[in-house]
Amino acid sequence: MRPLITIKSETGWFLAALATLILASFFLCLGSAPLFDVDEGAFSEATREMMVSKNYLTTMLNGAPRFDKPILIYWLQLASVKLFGLNEFAFRFPSALGGGVWATSIFFAMRREMGNRQAFFAAAMMVLSLQVLVIARAAIADGVLNCFLALTMFSLLHHYNTGSKPVLSLAFAAAGFGMLTKGPIAVIIPVAVTFLFSLQEKSLKTWFRMLCNPSGIALFFAITLPWYLLEYREQGMNFVEGFFFTHNINRFNSSFEGHSGSLFYYIPVIILGLTPFTGLVFTVLFNIKSLLSDRMNRFFLIWFGFVFLFFSLSGTKLPHYMIYGYTPLFILMARVLPLSHHPRLFAICPLLQLATFATLPLLLPVALQYSDDSYVRALIEGCRGLTGQSYLLIIGAAIAGVALIQLQPRLSAEWKLIATGVLFALLVNVSLIPLAGKLMQEPVKEVALIAKNKGYKIVMWKTWNPSFLVYSTSFVEKRIPRPGEIVLTTVKGLELLDNPAVLYRKNGIVLAKLRQ
Repeated sequence: MRPLITIKSETGWFLAALATLILASFFLCLGSAPLFDVDEGAFSEATREMMVSKNYLTTMLNGAPRFDKPILIYWLQLASVKLFGLNEFAFRFPSALGGGVWATSIFFAMRREMGNRQAFFAAAMMVLSLQVLVIARAAIADGVLNCFLALTMFSLLHHYNTGSKPVLSLAFAAAGFGMLTKGPIAVIIPVAVTFLFSLQEKSLKTWFRMLCNPSGIALFFAITLPWYLLEYREQGMNFVEGFFFTHNINRFNSSFEGHSGSLFYYIPVIILGLTPFTGLVFTVLFNIKSLLSDRMNRFFLIWFGFVFLFFSLSGTKLPHYMIYGYTPLFILMARVLPLSHHPRLFAICPLLQLATFATLPLLLPVALQYSDDSYVRALIEGCRGLTGQSYLLIIGAAIAGVALIQLQPRLSAEWKLIATGVLFALLVNVSLIPLAGKLMQEPVKEVALIAKNKGYKIVMWKTWNPSFLVYSTSFVEKRIPRPGEIVLTTVKGLELLDNPAVLYRKNGIVLAKLRQ
């Protein structure tokens, strides 16, 4: 056996490395891009209105109740804004912090089962994968939800293995905070996955005893019930219909806000979302038979499989739903990594992704020819102006970096993957996200500041940009503009107006004053 001091030292080194990756992936340049519409803008504006109104119970958006999500993410954003000020970093900080706790929970939950090395690689792949990186940097609820979901599932697994009552209490508490972050999905996934796991283990009695634990149930309701009851008391059936029926049941039963897709919707989401570690998904599939022989692996496969199937059958499909099943996938990927016969092939997916980025300047003129949507054409023109020589140099350097990593004989397959992930994270955080923000959101921020400085009363028409409310610190009217009014719209909406005076125009966003 290794001396205890060596094990502790090794754990410390891996934790330090993981903390460095978390800082580079989740916190680096966190406030460099404006808030992205619609989601970041809506969450942030609801938090700003909470701060102004001092109504800490009901969230409002543009002065109207917003029943999309429960209260916890807004409380966390509000605390962050009070600490860091009203800025993009503050709105995104709770998500980044949640992502950091999420990653750390993977490491601590798995180190006893897999050892420090494999536990670190599982957590590191989570931190550096493209889709998680984006979600953990977004001012929305999902980064925090996934943190609580991971804590719930790891606690339940540990209870299965040890029968620990304190750990079971932690599972109920984490589920309660998850319920307070995004609603029933924080309970549906743990209940369904543990039921299916217990069913194949032929231990349903254990499952019933676990879920019917009186102290755990009391703890769960102590966390969740106060806000839900107070919100119902204040808003009545509007809250029940808006939150439970519209934003939960109807999302599953039908396509909500046009977010639909086929049964195969999440396959390309996984392939792109796990970049640059996509190749390991195929290694998991090739080794599925041997993975099923291990009890813990079966738990993780059921977890991922349930999430994949549940949201594939859902009427509403959004890419970030699949992240609820990524945690077990990262662990399985770390476990099969030593079984890979051709680790050099893992570089193919990230190189193809970078090659796609490199061809963007060539594809934009073609897209421009085939698009008849004036707003899309304006975005394409704006993108052409941002993807010039410096953009190509950055992408070329990233391609060369990935290639050079593969040529380092002293680096193991694991560390080559991590090095590639770091390179990708830096590219996304330092270059691509700020570029996307400059293209899509900078015009909204600029026009909001103009409206704020000039004291304009704005009518928003044919567009919905809640981030405008954050930056202008004012409400808008959403309706058809009248003569003499100032309207925020897009070039597509501008075509329908009677020769207004254009006050601002950039990348398809227009501020105009209608003639009397």
